[in-house]
Amino acid sequence: MEKNPLLVQHTTAHDYRENPFDLAILPLGSLESHGGHLPFATDAYTAAILAEEVAKQIPGTAVLPVVPYGVSEHYRDFSFTISLRFETEIAIIEDILESVYREGIRKVFILNGHDGNIAPIEIASRKVKVAHPEMKIATLGAWWESIAPLLPDGFFEVWGGLGHGGEGEMSIGLALFEELCQPEHAAGRVPGLPEFGEIKWLFSEITDTGATGDPTKGSREKGLVMKKVLVDAIVAMLRKLNETDWSYGYRS
Repeated sequence: MEKNPLLVQHTTAHDYRENPFDLAILPLGSLESHGGHLPFATDAYTAAILAEEVAKQIPGTAVLPVVPYGVSEHYRDFSFTISLRFETEIAIIEDILESVYREGIRKVFILNGHDGNIAPIEIASRKVKVAHPEMKIATLGAWWESIAPLLPDGFFEVWGGLGHGGEGEMSIGLALFEELCQPEHAAGRVPGLPEFGEIKWLFSEITDTGATGDPTKGSREKGLVMKKVLVDAIVAMLRKLNETDWSYGYRS
């Protein structure tokens, strides 16, 4: 195995003494069906790879091991779903943040790849922030929604690129881990969800393919653009925060 100095799991105690880091990136994923065209670990791979790309550009940053499971009960009608309870996911994130704090790290960026983790991230990070006010925590809970304003109008062809295993996720999968993708098996459904408000669905209620949106419109070329704009946006945010030592409060 080739050693990667950006990954905490590859780091020895000697390495850490010689080159300590002060910003940790925590990638969060899941293990669940993404249709016949994307691997079960799509969310985890996406978060982990993007986190590493960001760390390359921010000195003093290291990437924690990706949490490979998430809250996925709403996908359970499609194999292969391994799901944590909400309470478990909250506890895992909280325990990781508390451990990082104990190790002297005061800056954490949580990069999430899975919709079911959004609520647990909010609860766990708020609890740790209240317990340790000096802790600085930034999050990106839903990159698939945050990316839309960063792309040109008309970039996606169907449903704004949205969907579990849809056009956007198919594209970024092809850009990040093409060897694991099988676009020849791509199939999805665009559900009739309301534009205003939010339906709390089981995934089997809105698709029979294990995917929503239209993954057949995905491409590696789109994915490479998505990767660049996402990484650039995250890097810009973290650089701006670092310039002021994360002093983001009001100015008197």
